[in-house]
Amino acid sequence: MNILAKTNFENLGKKYVGKVRDVYSQDNKVILISTDRYSAFDRNLALIPCKGQVLTGVSKFWFEQTKDIITNHVMDFPDPNVVVGKKCKVIPVEVVLRAYITGVTGTSLWTLYQKGVRDFGDFTLPNGMHKNQKLSKVILTPTTKFEEHDRPLSSKEIIYGGYMTKDQWEKVADISLKLFKRGQEVALSKGLILVDCKYEFGLTPEGEIILIDEIHTPDSSRYWQAKTYEKRIKNGLEPENFDKEFLRLWFKENCDPYKDEKLPEAPADLVEELSRRYIQIYEQITGIPFETESRDIEKRIEKNLKKYTI
Repeated sequence: MNILAKTNFENLGKKYVGKVRDVYSQDNKVILISTDRYSAFDRNLALIPCKGQVLTGVSKFWFEQTKDIITNHVMDFPDPNVVVGKKCKVIPVEVVLRAYITGVTGTSLWTLYQKGVRDFGDFTLPNGMHKNQKLSKVILTPTTKFEEHDRPLSSKEIIYGGYMTKDQWEKVADISLKLFKRGQEVALSKGLILVDCKYEFGLTPEGEIILIDEIHTPDSSRYWQAKTYEKRIKNGLEPENFDKEFLRLWFKENCDPYKDEKLPEAPADLVEELSRRYIQIYEQITGIPFETESRDIEKRIEKNLKKYTI
């Protein structure tokens, strides 16, 4: 099966390599190419067939569903793996919203809760909570961006640390809650629970706050199947999920993904299963049958981006 591990286009502008995306910067726009790289624990762990195409397609769906709430960066979708966005100043905060207490990464709510944390700066949680339990209300747990490891931030730290002005943070927080509410409503209509997600924002040269990067993808969000959630929780089982948890858990059980210099290779059956799940969530969210690419993905992208060469 075709896999897009990386790109190397010399005529699209200055290249920046992110965890998952290859980004080419031009004067007034950025070209974001989603590869099939799979990232967790602040590093790349594997290549998952079709992942980049799914991320782009799901973002396209959600940008359309939320454009009445906030302007987004989208200028064009010239290729199934590519979005061309308005160039802006990236706000160095990832806004994470959570409706349930869950997760296995170092910054996840459940991990911190297990370690005894109850005061999270902007909110406190009671004793006696269980993994995957619904929270009494949706909470915001912002983290740093551009640091080697994501670090939790309180509202005070965001404002007094110079990440955003008070007015900007209040606006971003309000927009984030509205986006998440829309996401929950639309996801539920598709038979899914939107458990948590991450938003990123930018400032245009005119000072307008816009939504950038991706929205409600399987990489930036966690989804559970709604119809089986209650029954599985009552039986002490993990929710039926479509996120990266099972592969994250495999790495956590077989190595120390934060400290080990060399990691074991992800098992082929788990890679195949994760690819299948990415495709399934794309189809469940968008209602569009997924079309697997049989041609050379990089050559197709190069052809579709000819109009953006400089």
